[in-house]
Amino acid sequence: MTQPQPPRAAQVRVAATSFLALFSIVGIALYGLPFFYDFMVREFGWSRAQVTSGNALSKLVVGPLFGFLAGWLVDRFGPRRLMVAGILMAGIALVGLGSIHSLTGFYVFYLFNALGYVCGGPLPNQVLLSRWFTRARGRAMGFAYLGIGIGGAVVPFLAVWLTRAVDWHGALQALGVLIVLAALPMALFVREAPPAAVSTSSPDPRVPGPAAIGPVFRSPAFYLLLAGSMCSIAAVGGTNQHLKLFLSLDHGYSQAAAAQVASLVLVSSLAGRLGMGWLADRLPKKYVMLLIYALVASAIPVLFLTGTPGAVYLFALVFGIGLGGEYMVIPLMAAELFGVRVLGRAMGVVLTADGVAEALAPVLVGRMRDVTGSYATGFAAVIGFALAGAIAVAFLPRTPSPVPRHVGAQHAAPLHAPPGRG
Repeated sequence: MTQPQPPRAAQVRVAATSFLALFSIVGIALYGLPFFYDFMVREFGWSRAQVTSGNALSKLVVGPLFGFLAGWLVDRFGPRRLMVAGILMAGIALVGLGSIHSLTGFYVFYLFNALGYVCGGPLPNQVLLSRWFTRARGRAMGFAYLGIGIGGAVVPFLAVWLTRAVDWHGALQALGVLIVLAALPMALFVREAPPAAVSTSSPDPRVPGPAAIGPVFRSPAFYLLLAGSMCSIAAVGGTNQHLKLFLSLDHGYSQAAAAQVASLVLVSSLAGRLGMGWLADRLPKKYVMLLIYALVASAIPVLFLTGTPGAVYLFALVFGIGLGGEYMVIPLMAAELFGVRVLGRAMGVVLTADGVAEALAPVLVGRMRDVTGSYATGFAAVIGFALAGAIAVAFLPRTPSPVPRHVGAQHAAPLHAPPGRG
C-alpha cells in the first residue's frame, strides 16, 4: 500500500540540515585543513609525510573502532544524535588545531576531527536523506552534497582573509566556531524519519528496523563496491591532500593563487554533484560511477603539465566534477544494491574502509615526494588507484543483487517509488 508523501516543507528542512552539516564537517573541516599544511611545514619544520599523517593516524584509529558502531547506532537510534555529537567534535578539533605547537597535539585534535567526520559527516546524512526521499533520492543527495562543494570553495578565500587578520592559528579557531554556528541549530531539531512512516505499522523502507546484515556481507557485489570505492577515494584523497603543497611549495604559487585553484576544484564539484545526482536518478548507477571514476583518472595526469599555461585550471575543472560525484554516488549505489534498512551498517563498513584508503594514500604520496624530490611517482600511484577502482565497479551488477530478497522484502528499498512520492 502506498505511503503518504512526506510533507514537502519537512523534506526541505531535512535537505537543508544535511547541506549545512556537510558544508561544515566536510567542506570546511576536511577540505579546509590541507590549506594550512604549508604553514605547519614552514613554522614547525615538519615533512609532507608528517603533516598528512594526522589525517592518516586519526582515520586508521577512529575508522575501524567507530565506523561500524556509528552505522549500527544510526540504524538503531537514528542519525540526529550522532550528527549533533559530530558537529561539536569537528568544531572542537579545529579550535584545538589552531592552538597546537607539537605533533602530539596535532594528532590528538585530528582524532577529534576524524570522530566528527564519522559521527556527523556523510554516514548519518546519507541515511537521513534516504529515509525522507525515494524517487528523488539522487537529486536530494546532490543538493545536500552541494554543501561540501560550497564549503570547500569558500574556505580557501576565508582562510586567506582570516590568516591575514589573525594569523593561521586564529584562522583555524575561527573556522571551528563557524562549524558549530552553521550546522548545530538545525541538526538539533531535525526529524529522524517522515511522520507517516513513524506512525504506521506498515513496513516502510525509510524507517529503521531489524534487518539481517549477513547476506549483504556474503554478496560479491558488496566487496566489489568496497574495493572500487576504496581505490577511487585513495586517488581523490592522495591528490587533494597534496594539492596546495604541490602548488605552493613545489611551484611557487602565492597563497591567493593556490586558493583560486583549490576553490575552482570545489566550485567545479558543485556541477558534479548536481549533474551526477540528476544522472543517477535516470541511468544505471553503475555507469554513473564509471563516468565519475574516469573523470578522476583522466584529470590527475594533467598535473604533470602544471608549467603549461591553463593546465592547472583544466585539472581543477575535470577533477572537481569527478570529486563532486565521488562521495555521493557510493551510498546511492549501496542503497540500490542492498536496501535502505541496512544502509547504515553497510555504509559504516564502506566508509571505514574508505577512511583507511583516504588516510594512507596521502602519506604514501608524501613519502614518495620526500624520498624522490618529485610528485611524479606519487601521482602515478593515485592514477593507478583510480583505474583499479573503475575496474572493480565495472564488475558490479547493473541491476540490484538478490541480497534484499534473502534479507526480506520488507528490508529492501524500492528502486522506483510510486508516482507522487519524494
